[in-house]
Amino acid sequence: MSVFTTELGGRIPLSRVVIRPAKLFDMPDIVRIERISFREQYPRGVFLVFLENNPDTFLVAEYHGKVIGYVMAYLRPDLEGHIMSIAVDPAYRGNGIGSTLLSEAIERLIKKGARYIGLEVRVSNEKAIKLYERFGFRRIKRIIGYYADGEDAYYMLMPTDEWGGRN
Repeated sequence: MSVFTTELGGRIPLSRVVIRPAKLFDMPDIVRIERISFREQYPRGVFLVFLENNPDTFLVAEYHGKVIGYVMAYLRPDLEGHIMSIAVDPAYRGNGIGSTLLSEAIERLIKKGARYIGLEVRVSNEKAIKLYERFGFRRIKRIIGYYADGEDAYYMLMPTDEWGGRN
């Protein structure tokens, strides 16, 4: 059995981490994780609208009834799947939970017909960039001043025909 170790020293059996669609009652935990994870946050209303419009690709990671991570993904009309946001509670980072969420979101977007999957990431977020590259995403372009604080973003893209089901 695979085991995760949290930064707080707790051990989490992988078999007890559940990836499931987000529900309305998960919003306080999702918003909390968003607030402690990003300099810029979406307003709570964005999460609610996203949940209503994308119930099968807004996912959470749950451990013993506690939401410890989430991913928001959707399929655009041009059949590009898009990862809008992904975050894991800092106490559980570095244990593969983000990879598991990303993998499940990709699988679901492919089932919906996505031909490509794209995302934006801060150029300074080297950890996330390495994760995305491991999954087959490539840097397509640099978007100057994408974030409100003026930082640039990379637009990264992965053709779904290159997806091999990694984690």
